[in-house]
This record gives sequence, structure tokens and C-alpha cells, in this order.
Amino acid sequence: MEAAKVPQQRGEQLLDAAVRYAEERHWDVCPGTWLEAAEGTERCSCDAADCAAPGAHPTGPDWAGQATGSGAAARRMWSRHPKASILLPTGRSFDAIEVPESAGFLALARMERMGLPLGPVTCGPDRRMFFFVLPGAAARSDGLVRQLGWRAAAIDLVARGEGHYVTGPPTRVGGLGAVQWARRPTPANRWLPDVQELISPLAYACAREAADARTRL
Repeated sequence: MEAAKVPQQRGEQLLDAAVRYAEERHWDVCPGTWLEAAEGTERCSCDAADCAAPGAHPTGPDWAGQATGSGAAARRMWSRHPKASILLPTGRSFDAIEVPESAGFLALARMERMGLPLGPVTCGPDRRMFFFVLPGAAARSDGLVRQLGWRAAAIDLVARGEGHYVTGPPTRVGGLGAVQWARRPTPANRWLPDVQELISPLAYACAREAADARTRL
């Protein structure tokens, strides 16, 4: 009985979170794949044996067109598929700067000491962090990083804009664990920062992490 409650509770958490993102943050949300029990383990609903993100990716190429900013529509979608992952399309209400987890926490601590404005930040079980910033960051971030003396690709700093997405908490990714908030959405961070305000500490932390990785080789 208790084991049966766990998937049900997880589905309720996903539904509640998706509706909250749409209603409170005015973010578009889209249901993705989900995890299904199979022979004592869990597999992705896409049925691919080599799925790179089990239970946490779009269900098809038209996923972006299915996204909704309506809380009522989100409730209907997740009522049909309670275990569906939550995909938050970028390039709409926000873009996201993706960095390695170690660099992300280093940058986060530095930003807080500097008193920089911060938006929500997610941390995934794949050890990647996403910093939410104003839309348009994806088109500008590479140039801003070059102005600081680095190449974004070389320091593993990636901007996610139109056509991409961020996986929203509390989505689980296979057996790795759940996506979590490193900084939760709150009324205080409703107004997102511009990428230019955060790019320097993020690029510095990524460059430092890349340099440390080279010395470990």
C-alpha cells in the first residue's frame, strides 16, 4: 500500500508544480516523457534502450507547440499523464545559462557576496546548473564571454534560448535523482536579471573549473 502511494504522491507533486509555474510565474510548461516501472527497474516512456535523459525529455518534435501558460490547461495535461516531466521552454519568459555544478555554486556564492540580483537557479542530478535570466541572453552570451577573454564553448558555458528548455523541479531523471532548486522562485526574484549582470562571475567560475580540470589530467 505504501509503495503504491509513492508514484501517486510524485504525480501530485508534478501536477502542483506545473500549475504553480504557469499561474504564479507565468511560465509556459510542457509535459515531457515519464518513468515507468519495468522488471524491477524504471525505464523511460519513450522505450529507447539508450535514452540519454530517461523520463525527462520531450515526447516529440512538436513539443514546443504543446506548451501552455494556462494553469487550467496544465492541470488537464498532467491529470492525463501525472508522472510526466516538467519542461520549461526557454526563449519565452526567460533564457537560461547552463554551467557545470561546481562552477555554478562557486559563482552563486560570489554573486551573493556581491549583492547581484539573481533569478531562480536549478540544479540537476547530472551536475548541471541553470541560471534564469531575461530572454535574449542566448543571442548575446557568446559575445559577452569573448569580451571577457574566453570562449564560451571552451569553458563549458551554454546559453539556452528559443527552441530549448529547462527541466523543472521536481522532475526525476532516471535513477540519478530529481532536479532541484538551488534558488527557488520567490516574489523577490520575480524580476529576472539581465545576462550582462551575471556573465562575469559565471564565466570566471567556469574558466577556473576548466583550468582545474586540465591540471587534473
